Amino acid sequence: MKDHPTLFGVFKPVGHVVLSFASQAQADGAAKALRDTGFGDADIEHYSPERMLAQADRDIANAGAFASMGQELNLVKAHRALAVQGQSFLVVKAPHDVQVEQVTAVALRFKVSRAQRYGLLLIEELVPPGTTDHQTAESPDTGLDAQTASGVEGAPR
Repeated sequence: MKDHPTLFGVFKPVGHVVLSFASQAQADGAAKALRDTGFGDADIEHYSPERMLAQADRDIANAGAFASMGQELNLVKAHRALAVQGQSFLVVKAPHDVQVEQVTAVALRFKVSRAQRYGLLLIEELVPPGTTDHQTAESPDTGLDAQTASGVEGAPR
């Protein structure tokens, strides 16, 4: 993976799945299970809470005007909020549907908090939403649909 793939100044790892876990142990377990499934070390990038926080802060500071047209900037803000809580992240190369299905199955086994598949034009949520509220417009003012049981980003699942 390119060191820090961006679009309009914010993190957008197209062809990858971004996973967040409440603990480093969960992330480590998921990474091992992914390797056991056939993913190589080069396919799995670990992000500590500190690394994701620093990256998110840089992205927010450097976001271009077009970054707010879609959900990329909102996702960076969501990743930042999860990193502040101490969540650990994996970024997994998964350009094909079958790989995304494998990553999702492993992530769910290890109680993933959030999982998004990054495509060129679409970012797909891979875990069931925790609320029935749906966002109706893509704008940074409307925020990102919270994928937590309470419907509030940062709340426990």
